[in-house]
Amino acid sequence: MCLAVPGLVESIEEDYAQVDFGGVRKKVCVSLLPDLEEGEYVIVHTGYAIEKIKPEEAKKTIKLWEEMAEMAADVERAKPR
Repeated sequence: MCLAVPGLVESIEEDYAQVDFGGVRKKVCVSLLPDLEEGEYVIVHTGYAIEKIKPEEAKKTIKLWEEMAEMAADVERAKPR
């Protein structure tokens, strides 16, 4: 299964950007999005920013990821030891 994750572009240097994924920062190739600016949200797949995304859509997606992570943690806590 492949995942594409939204992140916030913090800084750009040539073909790479520092992208924040909820506190986890990664260096991402942005060569596919030449008009990208700091402060925009992008969808990242396998280390490449592949699409810009509106802030409200990014925040909605991030919230869903957080909810899924919490549900997974609840399942783990409920398992018998």
